Amino acid sequence: MTQALLQSLITCPECGQSRSERMPTDACQWFYECAHCGALLRPRPGDCCVFCSYGTVPCPPVQNGRSCCT
Repeated sequence: MTQALLQSLITCPECGQSRSERMPTDACQWFYECAHCGALLRPRPGDCCVFCSYGTVPCPPVQNGRSCCT
């Protein structure tokens, strides 16, 4: 198993601002508040977390081939 990347650039779909964030290694992150506009992001249907929906890198469990929601 390879080492998961823990930084992801998450982009707000409301205002387009991006921010580098460290991802949790053992849990889904279902909510993320944009630091620029205050929008509360939730995963898109079919995605397990906000990093999988709006980040440049999927969450660590998905990177390692498993669901982060189980």
